[in-house]
Amino acid sequence: MATVRKSVIVDRPARAMFDLVDDVESYPQFLPWCAGTRVYERTGELTVARLDIDYHGLATHIATRNRKHAPERMSLDFVEGPFERFKGHWRFVPLGEQGCRVELALDYAFSSVAFEAVLGPVFGHIVETLVERFVERAESLPRATPPGSRA
Repeated sequence: MATVRKSVIVDRPARAMFDLVDDVESYPQFLPWCAGTRVYERTGELTVARLDIDYHGLATHIATRNRKHAPERMSLDFVEGPFERFKGHWRFVPLGEQGCRVELALDYAFSSVAFEAVLGPVFGHIVETLVERFVERAESLPRATPPGSRA
C-alpha cells in the first residue's frame, strides 16, 4: 500500500483552493495527464466524478466519491478504477484572510501486481506532483477582490 502526504502554504484563501479542487471539469486545462472528466453527481455535500488518465499513452481512470465539508476539507472514497484500496482527503487550513495550508493525504493499493507494475510509477508521479499543479493553477488565476475593497 502506498501512502502520500503533501502540504504546502498558498497565498490564496482556503475557499478558493477548495473550489479549485472541487472544479473537476477544469482539470484537463491544467493537469497534463488528465484526458477528461465526467461528473456523475454533484450536490453541496458530494461530488462523484471520474478522471480519465492518459500519461504518455498509458490510459486508465479513477472515479471517487468526494464528501465535501466546505471550505475545510474533502474526503475521497474509491468508486472505480484499478485499485483494491483508495482513500484520502484534502484539507484547507486558513492562515489569515488571504492564505491557507493545503494538505493532501492518500492511501492506495492497486488491485493486482500487474497493475502495480504498469501503473504504479505513473500514478506515483501523478500524486507526487498533484498539489503543485493545483498551486500553479491557483497562482495563474486572477485573485478575487475582497468584499468592500476597491478594485
